[in-house]
Amino acid sequence: MNDLAKEKILTRLISIGSALITILLISGSVTDPVNVPKLLLLGAISFGIFAVVLQSGFLQLVKANRHIAIIVALFFLAMISSVSLSKLPMSQNFYGAYGRNSGLLTYMCLTLVLVGTFAIQANENLKKVLMGLGVAGSVNLVYCLWVISFGDFIGWSNPYGNILGTLGNPNFIGAFLGIFFSVCMAFVFDMKTSVKTKVVFIGVSLVALFEIFDSNAIQGRVVSALGLGVVLFFAVRSRFSSLITSLYSLVFVAAGTLAALGALQIGPLTQYIYKYSVSLRGQYWLAGWNTGMENPIHGVGMDGFGDWYRRARDVQALTTPGVNTVVNAAHNVFLDMFAFGGWPLLLSYSAIMILAGVSLIRVVLRSKTYDPIFVAISVAWLGYQLQSIISINQIGLAIWGWVLTGALIAYERNTRNLNAGEDAKTNSGPRNKGKNISKGSVVSPGLLGGIGMVIGAIIASPPLSSDTKWRSAQLARSVPSLEASLTPSFMNPQHTTRYLVSVQAFEESNLPELAYKYAQAGVKFDPDNFELWKVFYLIQASTPEEKALALENMKRLDPLNPDVTAR
Repeated sequence: MNDLAKEKILTRLISIGSALITILLISGSVTDPVNVPKLLLLGAISFGIFAVVLQSGFLQLVKANRHIAIIVALFFLAMISSVSLSKLPMSQNFYGAYGRNSGLLTYMCLTLVLVGTFAIQANENLKKVLMGLGVAGSVNLVYCLWVISFGDFIGWSNPYGNILGTLGNPNFIGAFLGIFFSVCMAFVFDMKTSVKTKVVFIGVSLVALFEIFDSNAIQGRVVSALGLGVVLFFAVRSRFSSLITSLYSLVFVAAGTLAALGALQIGPLTQYIYKYSVSLRGQYWLAGWNTGMENPIHGVGMDGFGDWYRRARDVQALTTPGVNTVVNAAHNVFLDMFAFGGWPLLLSYSAIMILAGVSLIRVVLRSKTYDPIFVAISVAWLGYQLQSIISINQIGLAIWGWVLTGALIAYERNTRNLNAGEDAKTNSGPRNKGKNISKGSVVSPGLLGGIGMVIGAIIASPPLSSDTKWRSAQLARSVPSLEASLTPSFMNPQHTTRYLVSVQAFEESNLPELAYKYAQAGVKFDPDNFELWKVFYLIQASTPEEKALALENMKRLDPLNPDVTAR
């Protein structure tokens, strides 16, 4: 991308768009105030980004980076294979499970954002991308401080009793604030940062740490500790001898080992790091691994782990976390990929992340200079990777993981080719300029980006439209409205949760015919969902033969459960 104007537009789309995706919430008119609004905006922003990239030398970008293009293409093919061979409802494969929205569309959009970030050729523009992360972090900082001081002004259900930020979960906001804290520290330790600016960054960082501890999220503390440790490594490395750097590295690795052991209830840090949820995650990880191993070629479908958890869990999971405690994510993004698409999806996703890791190592080996842009991108990316190993991919957080992955690869390429690029500019500047003029486009990059955003918004809008319709029907308490919300269409895709809630509502309202009608529709929609078969079994209108069929399917889908009919 040689046109500065196009890169400027691209940078704005990525920085402002990613910040807005993290921040956006809709309260009151939807049942899911977090995920469906973020998916809508992700669709619009990602398609806008890709439209600008297409006009800015996409084919040249592919030819110059064939290895990256091949890996991204393999990731796409693995997702398409997973969706094509999955038994999941297509709407869930495409839009993702209710409350997660980690389906094909989400990962397709995240990949487009990665490609757009990778296309940035000026490191100064990568700094502007970091500013977008700073804006999202600052908004959450202020919002969370307000909640702690005065209470929450957003009227949503908060079962956790802790700050949620704009991500809807204490763990997510804790991890994001940990990443934000790490970025602030990267600029604090920059020798070129003014004293006044450092004071501001230190003050912001202290507030972020306070909120991380208030969230009670171990993720946030661990990400912050990792970020600070890595920032200190770069600072020590740029200012002191190799011996001191090596000694610091040994101390850092030893501290990290103690922290990891503490998470496993071993060593002196156990009381500070271990939480009961760590034991639960062990069972979720095992179920994710088992799901992938049972479906190694194409997985079970995008965001399809929920239907498989009962079948894939270990017998120990009946006790911890409990026979009726189920999840729809493995709490590890790599294992989610393995469950969704088998080895092809896991390996291609891992390869994308490895490319970024290799880029980080190349820059570290190439130069000892402390560049706050590179340090900030690196610590933020490492923080996201740590979070992705122990938690769920949430759109408002995942957007930064993919942006930072593209930014790391771009930074390494830009600095590697910096001298060659300057020479090329000197020797062929007028010729390149002529090429840009001859290739002038009738459609401006801004207009093309806008068109892309409209297309992306249309594609990503059905979950929000459908959720708004369902919420409106719930508030109206009208049977015709509820039935209309259960009628599938392009703008009204269905999901298992809606069938479950609606059938139970009809049953409790003494409308057995409607409960029966939509219980039947539910098991037809997703015949591999245990909860749908269970509610079909429990409603009064189902026949003895249908109850027997439901019981047979419940045992098929939860083979270790000694009493599948227990409420």
